[in-house]
Amino acid sequence: MYDRMQELTRNDMEQIHNAAMDLLKTTGVAFNDEEALSIFKDKGFRVDGSTVFFEESQVQKALETAPKRFTVHARNPEKNVEIGEDDFVFLPGYGAPFVMDFQGNERQATMEDYDNFCKLVQTSPHINMNGWMMVEPADMPHESVHLDLNLSNILLCDKPFMGSPVSRQGALDGIEMAGILWGGKEKIMDKTVSVSLINSLSPLQFSDEMAGSLIELARHNQACVVASLIMAGGSGPVNFGGVLALQNAEILAGITLAQLVRPGAPVVYGSTSSAMDMKTGALSIGAPELSKNIHLVAQMARFYNLPCRSGGGLTDSLCPDAQAGVESALALSTAVRSGVNFILHSCGILGSYIAMSFEKFIIDEEICGMLNHMLRPVSLTDEGIDLESIKQVGIGGQYLTHPKTFQLCRTEFYMPGLMSRKNTDAWTKEGRKSLDQLAHDKVVQRLASYEKPEIDPDIEKQLTDYVETRKNA
Repeated sequence: MYDRMQELTRNDMEQIHNAAMDLLKTTGVAFNDEEALSIFKDKGFRVDGSTVFFEESQVQKALETAPKRFTVHARNPEKNVEIGEDDFVFLPGYGAPFVMDFQGNERQATMEDYDNFCKLVQTSPHINMNGWMMVEPADMPHESVHLDLNLSNILLCDKPFMGSPVSRQGALDGIEMAGILWGGKEKIMDKTVSVSLINSLSPLQFSDEMAGSLIELARHNQACVVASLIMAGGSGPVNFGGVLALQNAEILAGITLAQLVRPGAPVVYGSTSSAMDMKTGALSIGAPELSKNIHLVAQMARFYNLPCRSGGGLTDSLCPDAQAGVESALALSTAVRSGVNFILHSCGILGSYIAMSFEKFIIDEEICGMLNHMLRPVSLTDEGIDLESIKQVGIGGQYLTHPKTFQLCRTEFYMPGLMSRKNTDAWTKEGRKSLDQLAHDKVVQRLASYEKPEIDPDIEKQLTDYVETRKNA
């Protein structure tokens, strides 16, 4: 296969691996959680204070038990997804404190916004999984909001969902609620029903919240995306070769812990590292360095036979304008074509993670659909080529009225749900609306047509009672 982007040789990947092994052995990684340190000690790792040192043989042993693919089960079994090898999923944005409208007006996110993003995911033809904390609701108590987010994920959408790694207790709450949904916690001990994002704290640390969450999730066989987001020139070296080595060390350290807790626990190798803008000191996720990292990280994940995670529709723009479209399409297409399996932030993100946009969700979603269509292979069988039809039309003929055109006209080509292909007269007659205005109209239509997926009333009551009990505890 030919690709003009850098393809790592076996020697290149071994260079990155060896550099990470050197860091893990000589510098180590700090885990700010007592149980994590105890697990490492019990398994024979050298621990000095909160710093854990890794031998290459210990990392390799952990990698041997990590699965190369796994299933995430949805409450609607028809919507189960596979993650790994050639299978991949699109997920919405994550962690934005604000909502931005299509005119660039910013406001604090609310619980109603979160619910509406769940509804958009449920009605999406292209987004395969519900996310986690698409926005951070400012109108809910910080200490218990994860319970409400979990409840919305479960009740408003019947696709697979992400878990709540906000703390060890947050992870346990998510596991308890999933247990209620599946008829008991024991039912999910061998059945992955959530995927949670575990971020390292660069350089070379894991916070107590992340380490504790990882332990509980792995213990209960729930998948963890172990991810490193390095800001090159800030929280990591300015040279990207160094970034690859540093993030590799952090990711492998987290994956090793997961496999020590439960050999075979599903994990995903992840990174959305990018460059620091040297003029402002801010992280740039619209930079081409992000897409370069996506492409290289996918190759390193394959080096270890692991599923891969990266970002998707990412931009530094503060409104769904041409800049947002360019940057998001570049990152999304790079992730899809490079073989990333878990594409987080596929739709909705604006302003370097600061905001979610309903309109941009719809625009990015359309890009996801276009990319899915691009991946569909051309049939090169006798039927797919259909020489007989070409001979029937012959020299100088036309295909518009040919029976084969009528047969395939609605299925052969991608039919956009948002992008306009109208001529000037039709566009003018319909109000000369720009793409963001069309997306705004589509949001209103989608939310108006939303229907809550069915769920057993007894299970819904158990879930709401659990949330209320935990809030009042």
